[in-house]
Amino acid sequence: MKCLLLTVTLFGLLAILQAQDDLPFLSDENKLSGVWFLKATVSQRRRTEGQTAAAFPHRFTCPEEGILELRNTFMSEGQCIKTLLRMQRTKEPGQYSTFFGHNLFYIYELPVKDHYIIYMEGVLFEKKFQEGYLIGKCPEENLEALEEFKEFIQRKGLLQENIIVPEQRERCVPIHDSAHQDHKC
Repeated sequence: MKCLLLTVTLFGLLAILQAQDDLPFLSDENKLSGVWFLKATVSQRRRTEGQTAAAFPHRFTCPEEGILELRNTFMSEGQCIKTLLRMQRTKEPGQYSTFFGHNLFYIYELPVKDHYIIYMEGVLFEKKFQEGYLIGKCPEENLEALEEFKEFIQRKGLLQENIIVPEQRERCVPIHDSAHQDHKC
C-alpha cells in the first residue's frame, strides 16, 4: 500500500513539474497583429545537409475576434508563392484550428520580449506530423529565444538537428530565367 501511495505521489509531482515547465499560451490575439519574422523552424523531417532557406516577413491580422490571419510568402522552384492562412480559435486556451480541425496550432508566449512559438500538429494523408516555428518582431537573431525554442521542441519530441534558421530577406524576388537559376532567393 505504501509503495502504491509513493508511486501515485511521484507521478503527481512529475505532472506538476511538467506543467510548470510549459510556456504560457498567447493571452491576446492583438499582440500578434503586425509584421513578424520567422527566426527558426523545425519539423519531423530530417534536415538535408547544407539546406538553407530564406524567410520573408509574415503579417498577422485579427480581422475579427477569435480569428488570426497569417499572410506569408515563400520561395518554391524559383517562384514567389503568397499564402493566406486563416486560423479559428478553439475552446482550448492558446489553440487555433485550420482545415476543419485537421491542423491544430498552439501559440506560446516566450519570456524573451516579442518572441512566440507557434507549434502545429496535423494530419496529412492519414499521417500525423508536427512542426514548430519561432517568430520575433525583429529580424536579428536572438540566442536566448533560440535556446527557449530548442528546449520547447525537445519536450515535444522533435530533434534539434532538424532546426532550420532561415536567412532573412525583405522581399521575395522570383527567378525568371535559367541564367539566374544558380542564385538563391
